[in-house]
Amino acid sequence: MFPWVPKLTLTSHTIERDFIKIEKTIPVLLPLEFKPLTNETWGDFEKLFGEKGACGGCWCMWWKLKRSEFDKQKGLGNKKAIQSYVKSGKIPGILAYYQEEPVGWCAVEHRENYPVLDRSRILKKLDDVPVWSITCFFIEKRYRNKGMTVQILNAVKNYVKNRDGEVLEGYPIEPKKKHIPPAFAWTGFMSAFKDAGFIECARRSETRPIMRYHI
Repeated sequence: MFPWVPKLTLTSHTIERDFIKIEKTIPVLLPLEFKPLTNETWGDFEKLFGEKGACGGCWCMWWKLKRSEFDKQKGLGNKKAIQSYVKSGKIPGILAYYQEEPVGWCAVEHRENYPVLDRSRILKKLDDVPVWSITCFFIEKRYRNKGMTVQILNAVKNYVKNRDGEVLEGYPIEPKKKHIPPAFAWTGFMSAFKDAGFIECARRSETRPIMRYHI
């Protein structure tokens, strides 16, 4: 558990007609705690993701599988796959808790655990520097648009530092439009990464920078 709460000032978002609208900067502070996803916290992960596996039966397997494999086992198959992964002793990310309830998720691991990244023209690796990749966020609907992403990113820094990691890498979006469907924001917004101290290192797509944080 990481029983600390970082101070922050960040870009807020509001839901308007099922879209995310970027608004002004306001101070936000939620008393969050963080735990890695293990066998002990699996039930919390399952509760947070719900029947849909967060989104479309993904269960955070999108970056781990070939598209054909992902589509074949979407839903229950992906759930079994990530549960088996956790049972093997691997930790695919961290959970955020508010008042002892799971309210947020961030997938973070060594980049090599996400083989799909290197099949992407836009997200293929920049160099041979060992990095930890941040590939996904999921926040419980009631707690969205409260600046939680920046808090999670700050917790991820602490988590990776404690595991002797030196470089974090993220793949957020910088949308052209003010209104973004939430389903397209699951890798995070560039503004949140900037607020957490990440620096843009490359951009092979107009809306998709690669950002890094050196611990």
